[in-house]
Amino acid sequence: MKIYINGKFYPKDEAKVSVFDHGYLYGDGIYETLRAYDGMVFKAEEHIARLFRSAKAMELKLPLDDNGIYKAVNDSMRENDLTDAYIRISVSRGPGEIGLDPELCPEPTFVIIAKEFIDYPPELYAKGVKVAVVQTRRNHPEALDPAIKATNFLNNIFAKMEAKRAGAYEGIMLNHAGYVAEGTICNVFIVKGGRLITPPLIAGILEGVTRDLVIKLAKGLGITVFEELFTEEQMRQADEAFITNTTMEVMPVTQVDEKTVGSGLPGEITRRLARAYREEVGRCLRAR
Repeated sequence: MKIYINGKFYPKDEAKVSVFDHGYLYGDGIYETLRAYDGMVFKAEEHIARLFRSAKAMELKLPLDDNGIYKAVNDSMRENDLTDAYIRISVSRGPGEIGLDPELCPEPTFVIIAKEFIDYPPELYAKGVKVAVVQTRRNHPEALDPAIKATNFLNNIFAKMEAKRAGAYEGIMLNHAGYVAEGTICNVFIVKGGRLITPPLIAGILEGVTRDLVIKLAKGLGITVFEELFTEEQMRQADEAFITNTTMEVMPVTQVDEKTVGSGLPGEITRRLARAYREEVGRCLRAR
């Protein structure tokens, strides 16, 4: 494996950043996760645009423009001889003296990790997964803007540890007001009475690229979509539920805590959207 760091490729064992990097010292950085299908980086434009929005929000100047980032991503795939790939772009404030002042870091550290994508076990999609509503709350949006995809993940790590203790695949975090916000690495959807519902951005969530695509696909299928607040009990009582992110796509949820969701199997709307997602990937592949 070769890792891209600031314009050069290094073997995995030689890919290193400074212990004085503020990403390491303070979690001062941003990232994006992308997925490539048969050599095509899916929704690359949307992910790179969000990276720039995150950078602007934290006053971090990226060392490459959007075309440069796209080229570096594709170069990373080529260097590693990949077609189906997991890709992570990480940008930290860079190395500098110890202290919180961003001006201590003259240049950011820009890293791309590209590795072979390993498919999720098929039984997860066939049977669905268990999620647990955790006690760890999502960061208050007035404390940390959820629109920033930050490398500071301690909030989510605490939630993940809770979920693992509960024997769950994923942890679902509530916001400061007690409404469902998002998972540790995903957006959340439920279906009730034929209505597809997902928390609105004002719930304090990241605007997921996959979330946006699922909403668009649902509308194209004539499925009514509502971005509205809902409680953990409403999630337990849903007819269907699923979670989304770039790598897992549309993952069915068939158990919330100890409560079975719907019939206990992935529901019709969930299955339709999972198929529509893969069809969209296929359409983009054909349009290359």
